[in-house]
Amino acid sequence: MGSCTRRHFLLSTCFLQMITIIERQVFDFLGYMWAPIFLNFFHIIFVIFGFYGAYHFRIKYIITYLIWNFLWIGWNSFLICFYLNVGILDRDSDLLNLGTGSVSWFEVNGYGCKPTYPTNITSDDPYRPIRPERVDECLLDYTIVEVIQSGVQCALAILGIFGAILISYIFLDEDDRFDFMNGDAKSPQHTVVHPIKAC
Repeated sequence: MGSCTRRHFLLSTCFLQMITIIERQVFDFLGYMWAPIFLNFFHIIFVIFGFYGAYHFRIKYIITYLIWNFLWIGWNSFLICFYLNVGILDRDSDLLNLGTGSVSWFEVNGYGCKPTYPTNITSDDPYRPIRPERVDECLLDYTIVEVIQSGVQCALAILGIFGAILISYIFLDEDDRFDFMNGDAKSPQHTVVHPIKAC
């Protein structure tokens, strides 16, 4: 796999990550899911780092992007466990909305969903959104939609990690090609930073 192919692989992965995270950010904003909104924003920044690093062959940006993708996989694995009620996690808790009472936008607005709201509304907090008693006829339950979104993010992060490692290998390979004259002294041509040729 040549350097151009590796570079294009990472650029394509970053592009797919950017499209999917912007889509996810829009729906998290619609559902007022504040914790995911903050993390999505950071992910957008680090994907931009990865794109910039791959485009200009900047190893520090690529390494930052690589490390972030490991954290991103952890966050999305947590979301999958959260929406599947694994262990002590409860998807009806206020953990992701930071106490606002909001839930996933897909709970009520998913394709074909018909919510049934309580008729006698007595709420202690008038600022908390009213949740339906039940939601019927959804094509996909909102938990499945959220798990799929998190699964896609994990898969793209794995591809991003793979791409970042491949690009980093180019730099290591370039360093190994220099002859440092048995460790004695460096010739002037080896002390000058040579940019990697563009594709």
